[in-house]
Amino acid sequence: MTPQAEQHLTIDDLINRAQGYLPRQEMGLLRSAYELANNAHNGHVRPNGDPYITHVLSVAQILASMRLDTASLIGGLFHGILKEEDTGITLKSIEKDFGTDIAQIVDGTTQIAKVKYNSNLESQAENIRKMFLAMASDIRVLLVKLADRLNDMQILDFPPEKSLEFAEETMELYAPLASRLGIDWLKRELEDLSFAVLNPEEYKDLSSRVDSSLMDREKYVADIKELLSNELIRHGIKSFKVLGRPKHILSIYRKLQVQQIPLEKVYDKVAFRIILTNVQDCYQALGMIHSLWTPIDSRIKDYIAHPKSNMYQSLHTSVIGPSGDFMEIQIRTEEMDKIAKEGIAAHWAYKEGAKISQQDASNFKWLKQLVVWLQELKDPKDFLDTIKDELTEVRKTYALTPNGEVKELIFGSTPLDFAYAIHTEIGNHCAGAKINGEIASLKTVLKNGDVVEIITNQKQTPHQGWLNLAKTSRAKNRIRHWLRQDEWEKSCKLGEHICNRELKKHALNLKKLIKSGKLRDILQKLRCNSLNELMFQIGSGKITTNHIINEVFPKQHQQEESISELVNPTQQKHNSDDILTIDGIDGVLMKISKCCMPMPGDEVLGFITAGRGISVHKATCPNLLSTDHDRWVQVRWNDTESSHQAQIDIAASDQKGLLAEVCNVVSEADANIINIDAHAANDSMAILHLTVEVKGIDHLNIVLQRIRNIQAISQAKRV
Repeated sequence: MTPQAEQHLTIDDLINRAQGYLPRQEMGLLRSAYELANNAHNGHVRPNGDPYITHVLSVAQILASMRLDTASLIGGLFHGILKEEDTGITLKSIEKDFGTDIAQIVDGTTQIAKVKYNSNLESQAENIRKMFLAMASDIRVLLVKLADRLNDMQILDFPPEKSLEFAEETMELYAPLASRLGIDWLKRELEDLSFAVLNPEEYKDLSSRVDSSLMDREKYVADIKELLSNELIRHGIKSFKVLGRPKHILSIYRKLQVQQIPLEKVYDKVAFRIILTNVQDCYQALGMIHSLWTPIDSRIKDYIAHPKSNMYQSLHTSVIGPSGDFMEIQIRTEEMDKIAKEGIAAHWAYKEGAKISQQDASNFKWLKQLVVWLQELKDPKDFLDTIKDELTEVRKTYALTPNGEVKELIFGSTPLDFAYAIHTEIGNHCAGAKINGEIASLKTVLKNGDVVEIITNQKQTPHQGWLNLAKTSRAKNRIRHWLRQDEWEKSCKLGEHICNRELKKHALNLKKLIKSGKLRDILQKLRCNSLNELMFQIGSGKITTNHIINEVFPKQHQQEESISELVNPTQQKHNSDDILTIDGIDGVLMKISKCCMPMPGDEVLGFITAGRGISVHKATCPNLLSTDHDRWVQVRWNDTESSHQAQIDIAASDQKGLLAEVCNVVSEADANIINIDAHAANDSMAILHLTVEVKGIDHLNIVLQRIRNIQAISQAKRV
């Protein structure tokens, strides 16, 4: 099926192939399109010196090999025509001479041609977003682009560095797109061509070793085909085809890498396929195969009952074959085989006397739905992760709503993923689920055929833990979006609170500041687009209120009060603002975390909370380590004398006077006991929990050492 790069094609070559399935009256339009393209590209050559027109002819030839309609073939001829200058060719002139359909395809392919692969996250995400928008307008835009990419990879006349980038982009984006469209032959060729560029030594070595075993493989294939044919006839199945297809190089290479085995141990280098006339015969053939050889349960897949999202249908099974080797067999009807090889292209192929039906067009709704989801995603990383997840071939799970609507999810999905697959609002307020009528945890992994009912509660909203439950990119992105929005709102409120408290010292508030007309200058100087953004920046600790005061009041009034008084105006002898410095951030409320109770001498980090300032933790605190690293800030202890609380756990022999002795030792070490809890662990052991007040880590270590010197103490440690 795979067309090879054809050098020096002519328009006659294209017409000879096209008129084998297209009406003859359309050949004149095709020839006119070629003449226009040839004039536009006159004098232009590819890097290898070939006339550029041979490339567009090759693209159109690939599209013709897929039996696509005339508009698609002309789209292939015109896919770079608008890039040329001084030709007088415009989108309007194409629409006038060739029709709206062709003009739209040309417009879409031109937009995609402007997209440049870029390692910069934001640029790359935005470029791919534009490309998907163009493709969603007409699926033929994508088919033309894939044919263009295939011919470019077949020729690959770029400098080495550009070739590597081109191959990487093909492997990461275009081959998965071909797979998602179900065009298997195209996906395999793009992968192998990319593999040859990205891993040339491995490709050359593996290709030569696979070729060297060709004779043995051909005999193996012939023997299995004869055996299967005889068995099918014996079971009363008269009309069939048995095929043996060698697996492509990258597929074999991946198996070698994953299983860490030599090539001679890869027994399923050939996939067998049985083509039958109807679905009933497919299931009968599956039973026959399982009666011949032992099936591998985990490798039995029924894609006839549960088609893939790219319309692929087939029965898959792997068995332990006649030589004790793994053997993969696919069973399908002729129509299923056509779609398995050509995917969406089979539906856009020319059909005598008919245009693309609404039913065929509905098969492409996944692309339009994907574009809708992508439009919702603003974060570049979320966007690219979604693209990767959507295009990666993964094992699927099919679950149903109570009214029988099927939802396709990735393997390992939970009721939370199911809820977000129904609607974002259902997901955001998911409070529980019933699976097959029984109450189930949101952690439950869904299985094929599960009937899932989502229980909602308006008071229930997403929290950080949901990210560990969700498996699909859609669910994770919607949860992150809600959490970011929630953090935005809380930080805005905190920022407004902080700002008003500082302005109040100068007989001002935000309303008066807005009326004064100075806010616009403040926003411009602080590079904020709106008042809300300014409040968010203050609430999240990225901008200090000093920046505002410096703009509103003369410099001499700036040093009257510290920012710590703003956020914590009640003056205490020692507070966290006195003893801690947070790099690059002023004017934000800070507090010592109670979960780990850090003190001077401990390595610490700050965590920016939404609406509660910055909490300071020990750098090893488990609660801190489980948070978002992007919200960590560097924290330093100041050289301020202060008191700090610490918790000490003590294990000791239970004896009279123990508690008094511990209290005396702590007092003699110049520390203060805030709280003490003691109880007997058993007949001979006692457990003491102390909260003590010390001056720092060195002072605490002295207290601990003196406690450990007590004869009855077996263990004393800081919690």
